Amino acid sequence: MNLDSLWSRLPTAPLLFVTVALLWGGSFVAIERGVESWPPLLFAGLRYALAGVLVLGIARLRHTQLAVRTRDDWLAVAVTGVFIIFAHHALLYVGQETVPGAVASALIALSPVVTVLLAPLVVGDDRLTPVALVGVAVGFLGAVTIAGPGGGGDLRGIALIAGATVAFALGSLLLRRVEPTLSLAGMQGWGMLLGAGLLLVGSRGLGEPLTIPGSPVALATLVYLVVGPGVIAFLLYFRLLATVGPSRANLVGYLEPVAATGLAVLLLGYEPTLETLVGFALVAVGFALVDGRRVRGVARTLAGRVRASVA
Repeated sequence: MNLDSLWSRLPTAPLLFVTVALLWGGSFVAIERGVESWPPLLFAGLRYALAGVLVLGIARLRHTQLAVRTRDDWLAVAVTGVFIIFAHHALLYVGQETVPGAVASALIALSPVVTVLLAPLVVGDDRLTPVALVGVAVGFLGAVTIAGPGGGGDLRGIALIAGATVAFALGSLLLRRVEPTLSLAGMQGWGMLLGAGLLLVGSRGLGEPLTIPGSPVALATLVYLVVGPGVIAFLLYFRLLATVGPSRANLVGYLEPVAATGLAVLLLGYEPTLETLVGFALVAVGFALVDGRRVRGVARTLAGRVRASVA
C-alpha cells in the first residue's frame, strides 16, 4: 500500500482537528514561557513578522492570489492586521505575563460567545435566541469563575485577555462586512505583516528593550510560534477547510483549551484548581449552547469519516 492510499484510509478530519488544536493550543504554553524572557510586544511582533513572510512565501510558491486590488481587499487586510493580529495579540501577550496559558486559552475560547453578543450591534443580524442568551450567560459565568480568587492569574491580566477576546470577535464580525477578492492566505499574510509592524511600533512606544534573549528556551518558543501555529497549523487548517467546510472547521478553536491545559500539565507542571476546572466547564457549556448546531454537525461529520476510514 503506497503512502497516498494509506493517507486516504486514515480518518483525515479527526487527525486534522487534533493536530491543529494541539499546535494552536500549544501556542498559549509557548507564550507563557516566552514572556518570561521576551518583552511581550516585541515577542509578538517578531513572531508575526516572520510568520507573515513565510505564509506569503509559501502562498507565492503555490501561485495563490496575493495582490491587494479592491477596496474590500484593503479593508480585509486592515481589519486582520489591526484587530486580529495587533489588538488581540498585544493584549494577550501582556496578559499572559501574569495569567497561565491554560487559563488564557479558556478565556480566548469565549470568542464565539462574545461574537454572538456583538453581532446584532456590528452586523445588524444574528438575533439572539433564548438558548443563545443562556449560553452567553453561562459562558460569562465561567469567565467570572476563572477570574475569581482561586481561578488562576490576576485580575488585570484576565481583564487584558478578555479585551483580546473582544478584539478578535470584533475583527471577525467586521470581516463579514467585506467581500475581498484576495485569497485567505493573502489576507492573513499581509494582515500578519501589518499587525507585526503595529506591535513593533507599540513595543518602542512602551519603551521595551530591543534585546533578543539568548536562552535556548526563549528562542525555541519563538521558533515554535512561527513555524508551528503560524505556518504548519495554518496550512493544515486549509486542508481542514476543504475537508469539513469553514463553518465546522472553526470549531477547532473549541479544542484549544483542552490541548493547552494538557500540554501545560505535561510540560510546565501546571496544576489547575477546582475553580479553574469549573470555569472551563462553564465556558464549554456556554459555547455549546451558543453554537450547538455546529457542534452536533461536526460531531456527525467526524463520526461518519471515522466509520468510512475503517470500513
